[in-house]
Amino acid sequence: MMLLERGLIEFLLSIVTREELNAFLRSPQNTATLVGALIAVCGALLGTFLLLRGMSLTSDAISHTVLLGIVVAFLLMTETFGLEGDTSSPWLILGASLAGVATVVLTEMLYRSGLVKQDAALGLAFPLLFAIAVILVSRFVDDVHLDEDAVLVGEIGLAWANTNSHCFDHCESVTITPDHPAAKQTRQCVNCRELGISPRDEGAEFRRICSNCGDYTPAQAYRAGLLEREPLLVFFPKSITVMLLMTALTLVFVLLFFKELKLSTFDPGLAQALGLRPGWLNYGLMILVSLVAVGAFDAVGSILVIAFFIVPPAAAYLLTDRLSLMLFASPLIGAAGAVFGYDLARGQLFGVLPVSAGIAALNRLFGLELVERWDSSISASMVLMIFALFLLAWVFSPRYGLLSTMIRRANRRRRFADQVVLAHIHNHQHTALHKTECRMDTLHRHFRWRRGRMQRVMARLRALGYVRVVAGIAELTARGDRQVHAFRQTMLEANNMPDLE
Repeated sequence: MMLLERGLIEFLLSIVTREELNAFLRSPQNTATLVGALIAVCGALLGTFLLLRGMSLTSDAISHTVLLGIVVAFLLMTETFGLEGDTSSPWLILGASLAGVATVVLTEMLYRSGLVKQDAALGLAFPLLFAIAVILVSRFVDDVHLDEDAVLVGEIGLAWANTNSHCFDHCESVTITPDHPAAKQTRQCVNCRELGISPRDEGAEFRRICSNCGDYTPAQAYRAGLLEREPLLVFFPKSITVMLLMTALTLVFVLLFFKELKLSTFDPGLAQALGLRPGWLNYGLMILVSLVAVGAFDAVGSILVIAFFIVPPAAAYLLTDRLSLMLFASPLIGAAGAVFGYDLARGQLFGVLPVSAGIAALNRLFGLELVERWDSSISASMVLMIFALFLLAWVFSPRYGLLSTMIRRANRRRRFADQVVLAHIHNHQHTALHKTECRMDTLHRHFRWRRGRMQRVMARLRALGYVRVVAGIAELTARGDRQVHAFRQTMLEANNMPDLE
């Protein structure tokens, strides 16, 4: 990981100066936005295939059950192999990935038994694995602190502070030994605690120790005053490295297996017949979902990461029916939600509208007593903005949006009303009942419509040139007659019926 960071830093230093790079990476906003956007891109790409496979809530299950893999790997490291309990160890990531695969395998086993449906199988599998993880934590792992910030929303605003330091000049490490000129000698009572006495007691025994002995990195040595020249350091947030790696793995997986993923998603039977092994692709997809869920745990929490897997693909699904465009649109929606989410946490809706001013306006208009000071979690604000973008897609989507659907339904109702009136006039135009059935002042009664509705329909038909009014009687024009016959023919063809006219 350190080598990856150093290579990336050397590449960036060929473009910008060290001071500019440090200023960018030490900005809480820049780091939080970048990490959130990377998580959104990973989640959106993988979530697109989960959505199309009807497995969106699998991300919810995996975000819980990865805890089992982490705990088991941690116990194996510390209890079995005697390793140090490093929470950033790659073994924990491997354990989390295996837990994600175990969730999928257990769900498939329950579903293929034929006794439960797939959603019920998922609902049985992940609570079981998550409960086992909680029991292991409470029974075998001491001094573990889990709060709502860690589990629910994370703390992406502090991602900039969790960094690795990379030195590029004046990189002298310092080792202080007891005989070093800078060593600080002090005394320590060796029997005070055992005898329960004070260091000032006559029976106290002391030994001389070095209080500052040890190995110092260049940055630590400079801060301790052990170096005269300041080392040239670049501080790189760990979350950016992890999510860059996850993004690269996700992109490589999607690009290499795009055709296979597409075929196994829409026609798994054909994919199996062609020897593409859709089961293995499914497990690979679940492994990546597990990796992204673990990588995003510190940034957005294990629960809120679900939104990054589900909401952007759902919004993109409303905008397009093409998989390639959906894979392009969903990461953009997720990244935009991350950017605008940070602004919302600071009190700016879409970066321009002050939230506090809006709350104050509501208080004035409706006499409310809402707190006008806006203070919100950054991760939760990002999810809220992603959902807001989903609502915009749901309302304004040109094909599946709420407005377009309402317009299509209104147009269908208008066309139906037009055809009904045209058919009525056509059926009575050359009969003895024409003057009675097609009088303008009584025509609405035959349909049990309000007069105003009939007037609007007739005005539209006359404007289209389908109907004319002669002496207060409605009759079809030649164009209107052709329209009736065309509609009749369309209906007959749709129902596979012969024209008996």
